[in-house]
Amino acid sequence: MRTVWCGFALGVMLLQRQAALPGWSAWLALTMLAALAVLAAVWLLRGAVGAMSGMRRFAGWTAVCVASACAGFGYGAWRAELRLAEALPAAWQARDIDVNGHIARVLALDTSRASFLFAVESWPQRAPGAKLPQLIQLTWVARDAPLPRLEPGARWHLTVRLKRPHGEGNFGLRDTETTLLSRGVRATGYVNTPERARRLAADAQGMSVRIERVRAAVRARIDAVLADAPHRGIVLALATGAQDAVSSVDWRLLRNTGTSHLVAISGLHLSFVAGLSGWAVGALWRRARWRGVEAPLVVPAQKIAVAGAVCVAAAYAALAGFNVPVQRALWMLAVTAAALWSSRELARSHVLAWALGLVLLRDPWAVTAAGFWLSFGAVAAILFAASGRPRVRRTDAIAPAPEEADPMREKDAPRDAIDPPRLSARFSAVFDHERWRRAARRFCVRAGDGARVQWAVTLALAPLTAYWFMQIPLIGPLANAFAIPYVSVFVTPAALAGVVLPAPLDALALRAAHTLVEGLAAALAMLEGWPWAVLRLPQPGYWALGCAAVGVAWCLAPRGWPLRWLVPFTWLPLLAPAPGGPPPGTFRLSALDIGQGTSVLVETARHTLLFDAGPGPESTHAGERIVVPYLQAHGVMRLDALMVSHDDSDHSGGAQAVLDAVPVRQFVAGILPGHPLWASARRAGADAVQCAAGQRWQWDGVAFEVLWPNAGPLSGKPNTHCCVLRVTTAPGRGTEGAMAGGTEDGAVSALLAADIEAPTERTLLVRDADRLRAQVLVVPHHGSRTSSTEPFLDSVWPLVAIFQVGYLNRFHHPHPGVFARYESRHIVLARSDADGAARVEAAPGTLTVERFRDTQRRYWMEAGE
Repeated sequence: MRTVWCGFALGVMLLQRQAALPGWSAWLALTMLAALAVLAAVWLLRGAVGAMSGMRRFAGWTAVCVASACAGFGYGAWRAELRLAEALPAAWQARDIDVNGHIARVLALDTSRASFLFAVESWPQRAPGAKLPQLIQLTWVARDAPLPRLEPGARWHLTVRLKRPHGEGNFGLRDTETTLLSRGVRATGYVNTPERARRLAADAQGMSVRIERVRAAVRARIDAVLADAPHRGIVLALATGAQDAVSSVDWRLLRNTGTSHLVAISGLHLSFVAGLSGWAVGALWRRARWRGVEAPLVVPAQKIAVAGAVCVAAAYAALAGFNVPVQRALWMLAVTAAALWSSRELARSHVLAWALGLVLLRDPWAVTAAGFWLSFGAVAAILFAASGRPRVRRTDAIAPAPEEADPMREKDAPRDAIDPPRLSARFSAVFDHERWRRAARRFCVRAGDGARVQWAVTLALAPLTAYWFMQIPLIGPLANAFAIPYVSVFVTPAALAGVVLPAPLDALALRAAHTLVEGLAAALAMLEGWPWAVLRLPQPGYWALGCAAVGVAWCLAPRGWPLRWLVPFTWLPLLAPAPGGPPPGTFRLSALDIGQGTSVLVETARHTLLFDAGPGPESTHAGERIVVPYLQAHGVMRLDALMVSHDDSDHSGGAQAVLDAVPVRQFVAGILPGHPLWASARRAGADAVQCAAGQRWQWDGVAFEVLWPNAGPLSGKPNTHCCVLRVTTAPGRGTEGAMAGGTEDGAVSALLAADIEAPTERTLLVRDADRLRAQVLVVPHHGSRTSSTEPFLDSVWPLVAIFQVGYLNRFHHPHPGVFARYESRHIVLARSDADGAARVEAAPGTLTVERFRDTQRRYWMEAGE
């Protein structure tokens, strides 16, 4: 079954990389390939005898893997077609709709804002020929009145505004649409008129609703006890699996020390709970009697203990929300229990393979989540590392003392008798040197086993951590060495005790859990402060990951494996990646997809400039959620310049997150002197300069020039004094290398116009008409009708125009008339709401444009356009 389930998983993973679901011809080819693979497997495995039996078996099992991969691919495609069949009609987007339904799950909740899944029971009207979404994700923001009590199962009549699932698309970052697809969410939106919301009678029922009500009740109890405690979110995550309340400070601390897996209810916590409950159930069963017959004589205590462990683990998994690591651990436990009850012996690798298949049967999109790879990768590394290390049991270390091995003496002695010689022997055994030596040896063996397991997990997960989080916590092994037992033995039991104990004991347990977390946070903060605690890396490619995976397997192989000294060389592509900057004299411009806002990264051979940082905490947290991870994923460990064009939140809101995460050498801005960003930049060690026309510099043969605003004090509204930046490559080899619309010397320019409007455009035309010429234009003011005038476009004469706009944004950018103005000039257009991020490679005489949704398209993106 290992081959079958591994092939099935391979097919599911291949499907999630497809730009479109298979058509009828692809289905026919897939069926024929699967049939041929099955026939080949039957023929090869039946005839696997003789000298060629080894080769035939290998070929036969390869055919089995191919057939299983076809089955996995087809199963994933079938599930995807069923889910994508639910679609919100395009005409229903961005308008008020009245819906009836019930709250299926509360995702995030605070005093002024709530996010939840809403199961729709009835729509206002039917769309002919369309299957309407059954599950939508809503946000309820408190405005004039406080939030009502939002609990799972509560039925509501709501007036909402919806849109199809849509996520920002950026190179190297995970597409959030996959999370919505995995949840079954086929529309997202918000409650538009909370005053019209009406609670309906007769709450919804069902097992899932009951589970969510229990989770909500536990959350309410923890919130009431811990209130504003700094680490309340960690206690809440350990108890219910809800991670929305974990603060950004705690997340950063856990990520930098490699202990973030402890916050998520993972297989470690579930195994601990299952083991403890199994021991308790088994102990009770061994002492139980029924009509004078001891219970273990009816059913062995081992089987009852395993059954009890599975039941308690399933309840704990339900409380945790059935995330992927919990599912993996639960399925492994269930498969092991089934094997024990059927008196079968099952290899550990088979148990892991069964868990892999069962997880993907339930959720084929699990392979797109980091938790899937980290969870299965950790267990696979442990099993692989332990496979070549047989345990040798020393009989001299476990042989009992002669007086302890006499069964007749034990049998004849009364239970309540006091044997003075025996009592004296037990007392003297406390000071027995040999006994303490055996205990020390056992402790050393177990410590060595634990160290080997920790080494295997750390080594195996390092490439995956670099891929998903762009860093390797070097301090992770040391931090986990004490954090794992500390959390497992002290913090988690205290948090669970707060869940099951009655009042007022629950409050004592929860406060004790929070006190323990405070101690853990203090220890981790001390480790985080070490200068070499974290190694930050750009997101590795598949080649680097493959080489590192070979090195991991080579290093964890059994003793005697040859050429181990070559292992460090397999990690070189991961740890020492090649420089990713463009050649000297050229630049790369990346216009990020951050929703409604602006953020553009300009890279030369050895320098980087970030123009604006998108919205901040007041809106979509794009600076922290997209801009900073994008910089880290592309190896931008420091910024030579951060330019904030003006004080609009969709341009400057994310700048603070960038200053906190990335070292900045120079901070250039068109904001007023009293703005708090000036003080933040100086505290970060950056040189703070107000942008002004006439500023010029060169990096690696690329010229930078500020065209606006005029030098001197800033006045008027922010849009009137935006920073306007022009970037130009080195000259080419004369007019022969110049492209259509280029300059006479073959140089290529990009104009970043921020939010300038028509009056500023006219001023620039009068003063700097010859310097406005640019082949790449980041469209002024997101395509508003107050900018992009005809004379301005005629003077710039762009070949490529980039609109940074949000999907169905409330400003209706870009204006239809302005967009038509660009289309009429036959300009290559890129819109972030439809195309995702745009990347431009500019060299003298050449210009290439790459759109995210053109080159990184996946089949689920079709529903969001």
